[in-house]
Order: sequence, then structure tokens, then C-alpha cells
Amino acid sequence: MFVKIIAGNFFSSNCYIVASETTRRGMIVDPGVHANYIMGAVAEMGVTVSLIVLTHVHVDHCVSLETVKNSTKAQLAVFDTSNIQESPEIIKMPKGLLFVPFTLPIKPDILLGDGSIIDIDDLQFSVLHTPGHSKDSVCLFRHGTLFSGDTLFRRSIGISPPMLFPGQDVNQLKNSIREKLLPLPDDTIVHPGHGAPTTIGEERRLNRMLSPERSR
Repeated sequence: MFVKIIAGNFFSSNCYIVASETTRRGMIVDPGVHANYIMGAVAEMGVTVSLIVLTHVHVDHCVSLETVKNSTKAQLAVFDTSNIQESPEIIKMPKGLLFVPFTLPIKPDILLGDGSIIDIDDLQFSVLHTPGHSKDSVCLFRHGTLFSGDTLFRRSIGISPPMLFPGQDVNQLKNSIREKLLPLPDDTIVHPGHGAPTTIGEERRLNRMLSPERSR
């Protein structure tokens, strides 16, 4: 499995290109950096992108979605929010001193659920619904790798400034991490939505946000 990390610009978010070493087909996780960087990396790797997956619908993870989807003709997969009362497709995003709405610009091709399997040739990823940072947050796990979006970071968790992103629930976020992520093997590589990679074992031992005294 190839994993290409494209980090930086716009919102300091991470975009991932994940592809099979055998077939060189794969997916893009969170196209939140400039589309030119993403498409340049796709061309350099010589891969075919068949799927775009959003770990959650916040603008810093999908700012280049429309351009990348049009360029790759890939299907778009997001978590199914039909049973969630608060719609996570609409958030408030600062623009100067103003807050303006952001809406997912493209209708998804695939609606994911907790336990769904993303299957691309010899790559299969389990979808773990991990609400807390947002109602629709998911992580992708398999092949010793976790794409954690804004659920789990290196030595931190996905807490945003109050009222910036509706749907945030810190206690729910911590429960999601403890119930869905910390039981994974210690050597699981964690690729977060922002910042450096880590492992589940490191976060279990060293992430102070998950210590018992901060559980309240």
C-alpha cells in the first residue's frame, strides 16, 4: 500500500493519497489542500483515483473537493447523516471577521455507515463512526493504518473553538476514541487530519487529553 501525505496550505490540513501497490488504484482522503498539489501528486505516483472519502464535512478537509472530483471522475463517499438531527453539511467558517455558511457542493455517490467496508482491489478499510468533533466524523482502519480525520491527533484530540463547528461534543469525542480507536493494536499508524503521524500505542500512553483526570 502506498500512502502519500500532502500537508500544508489553506488550513494546515493533511490530504492523503492511498493506493494499491499491485494495481495502482486508490483513493483520496480529505482533499483539503490546493487541488494542483493533489493532482500533481496523483500524476507523480502514477495512480488512478476511484474514490474520494471525507472523514467529515468541514471546509478544511474538502476545499478542493469539486476540482479534484471533476479531474479524477472518482466517486465521493461521506458518512450517511440521514439519522442525524443536526446536519453536519453546514458549518460556520470565518472569513475575515465574518462567519459564512459552507455547504457540501457535490451530492455524494456513496453513503457510509459505521462498519462499512471501503474496497479498492486489494485494499479494504473499515469505517469507524467516531462522533464528537462533528456528528459525521469517521475514521478509516485497516492494513495497520488509521486515517483519523479530526478525531485523534498526535498528543491531542479534535476540539475546535466553541461555536465554530456545530455538533461538537467533547465527552462524546473522548468516548469515541476510547471505544473505537484505543482498542486497536499499539503499532497502528495514525494519520491525522492535521499534524504529524503517531501510533495508537503512543496516544494511549502519552495523550494527556485522554487521561482519566481529563475525562470530565
